[in-house]
Amino acid sequence: MQLITFFGLWFAFMLLYSLFLAGFFPAISGGYTIAQMEDTKVWADPSFVRGLKIVQLLYTLVSFMVPALVFAYLAHPRPAVYMGLSARPKYLQLALAILVILCALPLVNVLGEWNSTWPVSKQMRDLEELATKQTKLLLNMPDIGSMLFNLLLLALLPAIAEEVFFRGVLQRVLTPMVKNGWVAAIIAAVIFSAIHMQFLGFMPRLLLGFLMGAIYFVTGNLWLAIAGHFVNNGLQVVLVYLYQAKVISYDATQDEHVPAVYGALSALVAGILIWRLYMKAREAGQTFELPAEPGDEEEENEENKQDHSNI
Repeated sequence: MQLITFFGLWFAFMLLYSLFLAGFFPAISGGYTIAQMEDTKVWADPSFVRGLKIVQLLYTLVSFMVPALVFAYLAHPRPAVYMGLSARPKYLQLALAILVILCALPLVNVLGEWNSTWPVSKQMRDLEELATKQTKLLLNMPDIGSMLFNLLLLALLPAIAEEVFFRGVLQRVLTPMVKNGWVAAIIAAVIFSAIHMQFLGFMPRLLLGFLMGAIYFVTGNLWLAIAGHFVNNGLQVVLVYLYQAKVISYDATQDEHVPAVYGALSALVAGILIWRLYMKAREAGQTFELPAEPGDEEEENEENKQDHSNI
């Protein structure tokens, strides 16, 4: 019932977002309609780009953050505790979580290169190319101000909203259902990748989703997964800006070949780092399990007393 309720909330807010988009997109984009979002001829208009950024912002907040926060509020008397947001992350754990994501990037690239060879229809490939072009349009950063705004729009807000949605709530709900935290992390990662509706990027996004789910599961601290997510997205934004400013010659938007052996080494290092993160969490007494509420402890004590009197 929790899973049904959660997805029901998600569907309701997605519907609200869609209705808003259909009715108000012309007002925020300089008169353009939803149908023109796929027309590359209008992409040169700054008003359209501004509208596209507002759409991205609303999608992140309304589709992911709001339903997750509403569900957490309804599901637990302390929503921040429920989602793993109540404790400040320790500095060493924060460094380990970020290193997990950075060290896994070669494997992400290997999977991405393999995923791009999957047989898909021409229509689907054209749609994904259009989505890639729209992303590059958002990543056009003529000055440092636009780069900082994109760090907020494409890195920080998605990191918080998507981690709250997919790990803080969805993985939390799935774990007692499947009775295995690692399986729950995989399922949440599959849904995380599928919802993005980009089939040719499914596997690398699945891996990143699983790594962030693993970070959350071994520590119980969602801030660490948010930090890893932010670093992954933010690194792309910064590299693209530096390339556009001609500071570096590396184009982060272009796929490069990565030998499979680097991917295997990447997996090994990331696995070791997750194990170290797990050991540090155990030493600090951190766990994915939710702490008992005061009322639950009193009820359990009463039950124990009753059992003792019966004996």
